[in-house]
Amino acid sequence: MLQETTTAAAAGGNNAEALNQMSFAHLLQNFDFVGWVVFITLATMSVLSIYWIVMNFIKNLRLKGSSDRVISTFWETPNAQDAIRYMEEQSRAEPFSKIALDAAQAAAHHQRHEGSRLVESLNRSEFVDRALRQAVTRESMRLEGGLTVLATVGSTAPFVGLLGTVWGIYHALIKIGATGQASIDAVAGPVGEALIMTAIGLFVAIPAVLAYNFFIRLNRVTNNKFDTFAHDLHDFFATGSRVGELAAKR
Repeated sequence: MLQETTTAAAAGGNNAEALNQMSFAHLLQNFDFVGWVVFITLATMSVLSIYWIVMNFIKNLRLKGSSDRVISTFWETPNAQDAIRYMEEQSRAEPFSKIALDAAQAAAHHQRHEGSRLVESLNRSEFVDRALRQAVTRESMRLEGGLTVLATVGSTAPFVGLLGTVWGIYHALIKIGATGQASIDAVAGPVGEALIMTAIGLFVAIPAVLAYNFFIRLNRVTNNKFDTFAHDLHDFFATGSRVGELAAKR
């Protein structure tokens, strides 16, 4: 009976030791150079991902609050010069006002150069259209800030974590071979510890993937607003008629 009790106590001690080896603290204590490189890479990816998630969320939140106000104010202002002045007062990060200002500047530039080769080669409509295309492309690219980072983190973080797992299991097998112990209590700790790296990789990747898809959807909606506003601006600055008044009511 005493022998059985002693055996059970020893087994319990081995299990407790195996569980202790599966902890994150024990993982940090036993990192080698490759393990630290993998861990620091994942930590850096996580910080960059969180940063761009927060920045894009704030940017889209501000844009949602200002876009309708800027568009409606532009079309509802009776005097075109007052409307342009209002666009100039907007912050540098507000895209709709910048698109409107580019169209206004293109129309004014074309008007100032009437009789020149510029006017002969491009009529007013074509000149304004070119300026609007460039403005929409520029503002669309600004919307994509950080999305490349999120896509990269989402697609590569699991594999970086898997590299850490493979490296950890490799060292665990070497240790098991050196000690000659292949029991479950000897294997569970090192292998479970190595698998933590895969979990970290997934923990870093999943938020990045979800955020990337979310912001891509928001940017698609905003780009549609850019195109609609640009078409109305083209008609207004090319013909002088406020057909864009209907856009504010959509």
